[in-house]
Amino acid sequence: MIRVLLAEDQQMLRGALTSLLAFEPDIEVIAEVADGQQAWDYIQQELPDLCLVDIEMPNLSGLALAEKIKQANLPCKVMIVTTFARPGYLQKAMECEVHGYLLKDEPIDYLIATIRKIMQGERVVSKDLAATLFMKEQNPLNEREITVLQLVKEGLTTQEISKQLFLTKGTIRNYLSTAIQKLQVESRQQAAQVASDKGWL
Repeated sequence: MIRVLLAEDQQMLRGALTSLLAFEPDIEVIAEVADGQQAWDYIQQELPDLCLVDIEMPNLSGLALAEKIKQANLPCKVMIVTTFARPGYLQKAMECEVHGYLLKDEPIDYLIATIRKIMQGERVVSKDLAATLFMKEQNPLNEREITVLQLVKEGLTTQEISKQLFLTKGTIRNYLSTAIQKLQVESRQQAAQVASDKGWL
């Protein structure tokens, strides 16, 4: 029996996947959770065979969850199911050594077959994403610029970012200015959006 943990913040989709997987005689959904932190807590206690996770979830993203599982050297396999075909996300997923990366518009039969393939030791990426693996785009931002843009994305002002990072407002403005130039955009909001779309935040 393949013991699956399902982590997906959209309740309707989570319920539908659980119901569909319940029809498979060799697959059991042992838990379904709505955010990454809940998933991490459960994984440490129950060690499911496979974690079926969304990328964008509250508290802990699917990629951050995959990284934690890798760092902790836990045996459970990770399969990401997402609406996002962003090269940056796929590259991060490969770096986290996930076992599967599927788009949500794949047929359910393909998803179920992928679960079985992963448990047999294969790695699976949606066919539509295969070419993306060869289109690696270098992230021009440094670690501090990424941190600052992440806070911009969360809606913080320069003053709030300055307080949170214990840096002067001038230093924050410099980081933002450099990031805007590197990404060839006109505003901090655009810079945050572009970096997010490329999977760099």
